[in-house]
Amino acid sequence: MATFTVVIPFFQKEPGILRRALQSVFDQTWQDFDILVVDDQSPLSAEEELSSLDDDQKSRIAVIRQTNLGPGGARNTGLDNVPSSTRYVAFLDSDDQWLPDHLRNAHDVLTRFGGDCYWASMQASKEFYYHFGMAELMAAEGGTALQEEPLVLEMPDLASVMLKNWSFLHLTCMVIARNIFETIRFEPSLRLAAEDVLFFCDCILAARRPLLCDAPGAMRGMGLNIFHSIDNQSPQFLRQQFNTWVALDTLEERFSRRPGDIESITSYKNTARRQALWSQAGRLRRGKAPELGLLVRWIRRDPALLRTAIELGTRKLANARQ
Repeated sequence: MATFTVVIPFFQKEPGILRRALQSVFDQTWQDFDILVVDDQSPLSAEEELSSLDDDQKSRIAVIRQTNLGPGGARNTGLDNVPSSTRYVAFLDSDDQWLPDHLRNAHDVLTRFGGDCYWASMQASKEFYYHFGMAELMAAEGGTALQEEPLVLEMPDLASVMLKNWSFLHLTCMVIARNIFETIRFEPSLRLAAEDVLFFCDCILAARRPLLCDAPGAMRGMGLNIFHSIDNQSPQFLRQQFNTWVALDTLEERFSRRPGDIESITSYKNTARRQALWSQAGRLRRGKAPELGLLVRWIRRDPALLRTAIELGTRKLANARQ
């Protein structure tokens, strides 16, 4: 029986990355945990990474091997195999590392305040400058401070706040209670983007009391990351933007009766459309054909993409004539 089950999806090529993540788990000041590593058909097998661990460490780890389902599918497999005695699930990306007090802070906050969904802040870094902590969130959006040291924050409408900018939330800093992890799952088809955003939203809507802690829970790593390895010249960029639009369209259904939230979602959808179209215009400038199959598929689901293309084209022609 363990208080926490740590779920780690694994797909890496460089040795040592998973071992660093695992060491950060073994270094926790709260030691009541077990670990599920989901080997998502990784080029470097989990067994290779675990071979240098001692027997006591290995005894706390279960490895599940599966054909590649992507990050959301791997996390779902982990959630489907959580032991019946587990009270909380904590997520850790295989290229990230926890800070030593992450599980202790999560346990203390969740038990003291009766929470069932928890996020710590992500440690600031130059590489991931856009992340911001819970104290900065409170300064911008308000909320109620339940505890001063470390700062524990409750937001009365966290879902709406998240839709404005979700850069204060990260899966590696997230812990959920049994009532959440028994019912909520990732959308596995969103392999390139936004599966975490949709999961965050569903967890917040299902939670009785989501809580935020300003104390950093983790530091970002630099391993193989599908989302950050794609830029607007990558072959997968259009599919990534389509994944983002699909997630946002799903969120729009969730918030259909909340006009203020729909406005935020609509803005993000427009951004995804524009970025997708500019990427295809860039392909044409580089002498490459646009990805017509996916564009047609997108237009069938979202005729506004065609209208956006016409608007952008008209604006470009007008600027050229000036």
